[in-house]
Order: sequence, then C-alpha cells, then structure tokens
Amino acid sequence: MKDKLINILNWLLVINLFFVLFSFFWFATALVGRSFDFNLGFDLWYALWDPLFMPAIGILMAGSLLSGLISWVNRRLAAKEG
Repeated sequence: MKDKLINILNWLLVINLFFVLFSFFWFATALVGRSFDFNLGFDLWYALWDPLFMPAIGILMAGSLLSGLISWVNRRLAAKEG
C-alpha cells in the first residue's frame, strides 16, 4: 500500500512538472510575441499566474521535497533492518 501511494505521488509530480514546463514555455513564447507586438496570450498568462501557476510550482517543490524525504527515511529504515 505504501509503495502504491508513493508511485501515485511520483506520477502526480511528473504530471505537475510537465504542466510547469508548459507554463514556462508559454510564458517565454508570449513574452517574445509581446516584444514584437504580437499577442500570444501574455495577458492571460499573467492573469493565471497567481491562481494557477504559482501554486503548481509550490506543489512541485513541496512534493519533490516530500518524495525525497520519504525515500531517505525508507533507506534508513531498510539499513537498520538489514
């Protein structure tokens, strides 16, 4: 059960990582488009920054730390048992 929960957490983190990468590439593309006075959705991206992208980055960071902590604890417990 514990391994299944960790695998689900890792898959959710992978999905979140690709969402964060997508948002970064959208930002970079929209910023270049804005510099050429071509609308590629920078205003929409900026409106979604606080409610969507910032929490996604925070969840990615917290989940990565939690995943690393869980694996570290598992290694320490396995070393004590064996």
